[in-house]
Amino acid sequence: QVKLMESGGGLVQAGGSLRLSCATSGISFKTGSMGWYRQAPGKQRELVATITSRGNTIYADSVKGRFTISRDNAKDTVYLQMNSLQPDDTAVYYCTLRRITSPRPDYWGQGTQVTVSS
Repeated sequence: QVKLMESGGGLVQAGGSLRLSCATSGISFKTGSMGWYRQAPGKQRELVATITSRGNTIYADSVKGRFTISRDNAKDTVYLQMNSLQPDDTAVYYCTLRRITSPRPDYWGQGTQVTVSS
């Protein structure tokens, strides 16, 4: 059974930092592209960042320069370092795994809440 378990969410003041982690199990972590999505209340879910098995990254324009995605293949874990957080970053953040042959994520975590106060 494939599992993606996020952790690290919480409440932080504007300008602060958080680091999200996502541990995977039940699937070969190294062959997938990992990603973070988020969904704010009343808004559509949006892509935040992705990282391939080779370490190539893509970021949403809204987080470029503030967020960093990384992965530790030895620990089957992907991270999202979030700096200079703003109230607009408030959302539920989801970890995803996409197989190389898939056009979209195959697996999703349960989500972790990030709340940024002004």
